[in-house]
Amino acid sequence: MPKPRITVVRGDITKQDTDAIVNAANSSLLGGGGVDGAIHRAGGPEILEACRALRASHYGRGLPTGQAVATTAGRLPARWVIHTVGPVYSRNEDRSALLAACHTNSLKVADTLGAKTVAFPAISTGIFGWPMADAARIAVATVRAAATEVEEVRFVLFDESAYQVFAQALTSPTPPP
Repeated sequence: MPKPRITVVRGDITKQDTDAIVNAANSSLLGGGGVDGAIHRAGGPEILEACRALRASHYGRGLPTGQAVATTAGRLPARWVIHTVGPVYSRNEDRSALLAACHTNSLKVADTLGAKTVAFPAISTGIFGWPMADAARIAVATVRAAATEVEEVRFVLFDESAYQVFAQALTSPTPPP
């Protein structure tokens, strides 16, 4: 199986014209701050309605950390939003496998949808406190190692410093997460 082409761009994930964008969601699936809030605001009420339906049918207690699920993208240029809940960073407990699972499971969901292009944010690096360089290393290594039909994975970073960190991770030989 060929590996996806990985690119890094500076920009707004809500403006990406890809088959799917990944939402760094909170477990409630009902919107929040950061990327999650931006996606819900830009995508409109259709995303929240779809998330409420998921909560009512399968995820009454919320989406577990590392798992992923898809909804409509509402008014976004993408067709789907893949919601995944990243882990909160801890200095005392290695949660790297959960962060890697966010990427792996999002790509698995993308495969079930038939998505060929997927845009990811820097999962867990905002309010969840994951150090950017480590998150970039884990994200890039996980996508490189993934068995997926996705042809392009685009890491979309909002600010220049995050962009530079992900660009560096992309050009560095990355050990597995």
